[in-house]
Amino acid sequence: MILLFASQNTHKRLEMASLLIPHEISMPKDFGLEFSFDETEPTFIGNALGKADHLFNLTGKPSIADDSGLVVDALDGAPGIFSARYGTDVFGSTLDSTEKNRYLLDNLKQVPRHLRTARFVCAMALVVSPYRRYVVQETVEGYIADKPFGDGGFGYDPVFLIGETDRTMAELTDTEKNAISHRGLAARSMLAILDTIEQKEVFHVC
Repeated sequence: MILLFASQNTHKRLEMASLLIPHEISMPKDFGLEFSFDETEPTFIGNALGKADHLFNLTGKPSIADDSGLVVDALDGAPGIFSARYGTDVFGSTLDSTEKNRYLLDNLKQVPRHLRTARFVCAMALVVSPYRRYVVQETVEGYIADKPFGDGGFGYDPVFLIGETDRTMAELTDTEKNAISHRGLAARSMLAILDTIEQKEVFHVC
């Protein structure tokens, strides 16, 4: 199935394409569209479904979207749905990944390891018609490290310790990360839904 991905982020598109094989992932710009959506919902699911709905309404084509972020218990769930914009309200400008990680670690400076529990959350939404909408949400649990480790991944990966291990998400290979990550788990759940949809369509054609 050809799916339009409700994002302008090429890096995310490549990751999504690798996770949803054999389905083809296209970007709005491939169809001459400038896609934008204000993420105003209070939940990951609300924002993912809002993006997928908006793109479907623009194109009439099957659309998929995700919304993901880091939830830190000691910070009352922050940065949460504001993960991409974390620190903007304090510094008055968008921070790059290194700056956001530094700001996060500064906010946890006095918090001991056992209280630095956190999780990555990924909500993924698929809209194939106005009355066929599907949502999945998955997490990966862990802790926030004292300092960044690893050269892989992106975003908060260098400061996120996986489970009870001493490895950050940024220390994993792409294959290892896709096997356990929040986005990898959500994508596998979505693949099962896509397979069911395609089987039903084949049945109806026959």
